[in-house]
Amino acid sequence: MQVTETNTEGLRREYKVLISANDIEEKVTGKLEELGAKIKVPGFRPGKVPMQVLKQRFAKSVMGEVLERAVNDSSSQALSERGLRPAVQPKIEITSFDEGKDLEYTMALEVLPEIVPMDFAKVELERLAIEVEDSAIAETLADLAKAHKKTKPLDKPRKAKSGDVLVLNFKGTVDGEAFPGMEAEDHHLELGSNSFIAGFEEQLIGVGAGDSREVKVTFPEEYANDKLSGREAIFAVTIKDVLESVPAEINDEFAATLGEKDLDSVKQRVRERLASEYKDFGRNRMKRELLDQLAEGHEFPVPGGMVDSEFDAIWKQIEEDRKAGKLDADDAAKSEDELKSEYREIAERRVRLGLLISEVGQRNAIEVTQEELNRALLQEAQRHPGHEREVFEFYQRTPEAMANLRAPIFEDKVVDFIVDLAKVSERKVTPEELRKEMEAEAAGEGAGSGKKAKAKAGAKKAAGKAKKAAKPKKGATDS
Repeated sequence: MQVTETNTEGLRREYKVLISANDIEEKVTGKLEELGAKIKVPGFRPGKVPMQVLKQRFAKSVMGEVLERAVNDSSSQALSERGLRPAVQPKIEITSFDEGKDLEYTMALEVLPEIVPMDFAKVELERLAIEVEDSAIAETLADLAKAHKKTKPLDKPRKAKSGDVLVLNFKGTVDGEAFPGMEAEDHHLELGSNSFIAGFEEQLIGVGAGDSREVKVTFPEEYANDKLSGREAIFAVTIKDVLESVPAEINDEFAATLGEKDLDSVKQRVRERLASEYKDFGRNRMKRELLDQLAEGHEFPVPGGMVDSEFDAIWKQIEEDRKAGKLDADDAAKSEDELKSEYREIAERRVRLGLLISEVGQRNAIEVTQEELNRALLQEAQRHPGHEREVFEFYQRTPEAMANLRAPIFEDKVVDFIVDLAKVSERKVTPEELRKEMEAEAAGEGAGSGKKAKAKAGAKKAAGKAKKAAKPKKGATDS
């Protein structure tokens, strides 16, 4: 095998590789000998088929496998001998080969850069200890009470408004024809719940007990029943009663409906959940600050192919958001060229940080244990109730998916390693104080460059999350 280096520009490497015709012939002969020991050829005993016969019958059929193995083995050897670490799969192109002649191919690749991690002892971080206030607990309990609301008769007769519950009979038809599921009696419908077809509930605002209404709606185009999708329906509705929704009374009885022994127990569970959410928020904020410092503290070239792949993934999401009308307001105001330039910078930053984290992990023998991976897989399976087995099987047969499951665990372990070496100060802060700080930080950033504008938008979003952190989800008392 002869290897000639033809390009060493930056991280790019290109080689011309030549494998002699004699080497190819030896590999073909070896493969045919293996084949001859196994197959049966009329007129010959197993293992006694002459090589000439084997070549006449099978040489062409084994040539493809021989060439593929020759290219794989020789390219791996060339990389190993030169101590090269490819950033992505090398691109190989056969440039010359005929039977009885040398095999010649080119190999182009980008190598991983040399990375020298900074002194992490010089990194200064702030860990926020966000206080759990009694007002946040009270607000959470109020939200829980609303989620477990009850209905009661109106104190005085009045017209229905959003939030009320109507007891009604209804019967619907499409072009005079009734379909299954389009009628019911004594049905309880909360106005504003959007549980019926769009436009149905709005037409019942202002009705009173004993009223009758004709409600016209159009089934959506994507409706499950093809016979109804996109068609107009008329519902004859009779209002039997109007009920008022009231939050559950926050007491020991309410606590029992949540599976707790008393109200104090509920408050304690809410406090613990808030504390956990605040801790996660504070850690994520510190992690963002760390990544910013790591990005600023390291400057090394990154493989263009990796940046292209990362950018393509980002841009695909941008285009999907644009089609769905979910594009960030700041992004929507920019031209496509501006967006591409900005997000390519973000892609390059992500690749650089990814390579750095990988390097730190390898240098310090940081690994994801099987137990940690199993725990993450179990959590992922629990997100799909009733389909746990399918989730397990999918990850077991899909190495790429398992790698995606492993990546964030590895990143967090490396981040924790760096944080342990850094100078970390702790500061107590209330959610409201944090929100004001982050809003002031966002307002003071200014439009500036793409990076600054993105930082400003990120700070605004984070400020909103800080405010929202005082309101955990409905399942705040779940284990």
